[in-house]
Amino acid sequence: MNIIGIYRFYADGFKSMTTGRILWLIILLKLFVMFFIIKLFFFPSFLKDKTTEEKQDYVGNELIIRASDSYEK
Repeated sequence: MNIIGIYRFYADGFKSMTTGRILWLIILLKLFVMFFIIKLFFFPSFLKDKTTEEKQDYVGNELIIRASDSYEK
């Protein structure tokens, strides 16, 4: 089976869907909410205003702190 045959198989399957289209729409809507909306409110980019050196220092220090914390436990 070649790539064109695989594409036609899935294209025909999606064309004949009725309930599946609604379910795919719900899945895509949930993914949009999870990855874009929630990220904006709960995971702000606090490194945005820092220079490259400041970012490197911050990440390096966090890795050292977390590694030493997990080593102590």
